[in-house]
Amino acid sequence: MAGKDRTEEIVTDMDSDNKITRRDALKRLGFIAANAVIASSGALSLTACKEKKIKRVVLYFTGTGNCLYVARQLAGADGETLSIPQLFKQNKFEIEADEIGIVYPIYGHMPPYMVRQFIKRAQLKAKYKFAVLTYGNRKCSAVEIWDEISRKANQTFDYISTLIMVDNWLPNFDMNEQILIDKHIPENLEKITSDLANRKRWHEPVTEEERQQHQGFMMWTKMNPEVGFVMRSEQYFRVTTACINCGACVSVCPRGNYSMTSEGVKMRGDCEFCFACIQNCPQKAIQFAKNENDPLLSNGERNPNARYRNEHISLMDIKRANNQF
Repeated sequence: MAGKDRTEEIVTDMDSDNKITRRDALKRLGFIAANAVIASSGALSLTACKEKKIKRVVLYFTGTGNCLYVARQLAGADGETLSIPQLFKQNKFEIEADEIGIVYPIYGHMPPYMVRQFIKRAQLKAKYKFAVLTYGNRKCSAVEIWDEISRKANQTFDYISTLIMVDNWLPNFDMNEQILIDKHIPENLEKITSDLANRKRWHEPVTEEERQQHQGFMMWTKMNPEVGFVMRSEQYFRVTTACINCGACVSVCPRGNYSMTSEGVKMRGDCEFCFACIQNCPQKAIQFAKNENDPLLSNGERNPNARYRNEHISLMDIKRANNQF
């Protein structure tokens, strides 16, 4: 009725002393019709309500999928996840977004060496930066360690938190036992997600006891605190006769230490000790080489028949994240 009333008004106007031309009348009718179509389609309301979405980029390093899973959850449907090994492969170190996060597993309470090297070279441009550090048993002073490393690289993080997950340290833990422990991952992850949504500025506190625990670990292992876990893969792993030359280890190693040769699978090079190779081998054909002189591996493995990959992450996901070839 509103359209009809408006048409009659125009016709009346045409018959009055203030006459308008037919062309003007058609223009008015066309304008009214166009507005009616737009209003019925909801385009006006959509345009008015449309808001600029915040772009969030989450960088991650993963060996068994825990950090990839967390990165995906924190990125959400509208965010983006980027693999640190792939960024190295592409020689890409400049990232810009509204929010930038980093998710990595702590090894001996420290970041993987590749993550250390990345943050030293990275140019992260964002109004809000956060870090979530995953661990399986003890986090100790991991938050303070990352804060110090990132500050030295001129990359200050507004939010640093830890998240306990399945511990994949094979020398000490049986993977079959670990996956049965309820570590309240969904609840803890939900809290972190809420903190980030509110752009909370907070560093998880570290106790003096945790600092002392880390110092004790460093004295026991005699590790270089500026390097952390960097081992030689050929000294710590061995390939058994169960190997079927599937090449999974070649694709999942973030350093590209594995290769297929005429004599089978060979490994050589500095190792992050992420265990991507040993944990993701479909045949469980890669095992630790027992080393009685190394305190980390003096007892070998807790359960050589048990392996772990995050239940939400596929082998192909790990390959895409880490493949260097």
